[in-house]
Order: sequence, then C-alpha cells, then structure tokens
Amino acid sequence: MVFENVTQEQLPAVSGEIVKLLENSNILCFYGDLASGKTTLIKQICEQLNVSDAVSSPTYPIINEYQYPKGIVYHIDLYRLKSIDEALNIGIEEYLYSGNPCFIEWPDNFETLLPEDHIKIFIRKLDEQTRTIEIAERK
Repeated sequence: MVFENVTQEQLPAVSGEIVKLLENSNILCFYGDLASGKTTLIKQICEQLNVSDAVSSPTYPIINEYQYPKGIVYHIDLYRLKSIDEALNIGIEEYLYSGNPCFIEWPDNFETLLPEDHIKIFIRKLDEQTRTIEIAERK
C-alpha cells in the first residue's frame, strides 16, 4: 500500500488506514530519514487510537508508554542504541511480545529481534509539505 504526496491535512486518513493494520500485527516499524515525519505520523495514529497522553519523541527516554482505551501503547525509538545487547538490556523483547501495540522508530539495526509479522512503514520526504508513505505487510 502506497500513499503518494501526503500532506499534513491527509495524515488523519492515512493514519486511519494504518490503525486497521493493527488487526494483523501490533508491531509497526517506522523507517525514514531524520525529520521525515515518523513521530508526526505516530502522533496521528495515537490520536486515532484515542491515546489520552501527550505523544512525544522518545529519543532520550527510548520508550514512552501511552494509555489508550484498550490498554497501553509503546512508542520506542532505537536511534541511540548501538547494539542488540543494549536493546535486550532495556527489555525490548518484553515490549515486543507484550501483545500491546508497539510503534518503533529506527528499527533498522534491530530487525532480528522483531516478531516475523511486524509491519514496515517507510516515509520519504518529498519536500517540506509532502511525503510518500509506503506500507509493507508481511503475510
């Protein structure tokens, strides 16, 4: 599934489609360069899920937990981690296999830890206002 020339105004519709994918997998992995819009898209997805907490980038805490009507959402940013051992030391597997939605930024170097059914979401910045968002589901 590919969404072309997505603007800020179109993000609610795109995030609504992404939320539907949580029926297939609770692990959504977000790929994109710095400032491509990963956290912005996750904020929109959390809004669709009726998350009651303020959603922000977990770059420094690494993992943020948000409350939503069905429980907890984990927002994970692996950018600062240097090794699989570091990821294991923060207990990443407990989050990944908790059954709760996990939205992961910068999963590139940690794919061997991910459940097989994770969903990859690629964000490409076309210019300051538009993005291409491509979703690759594993079936």
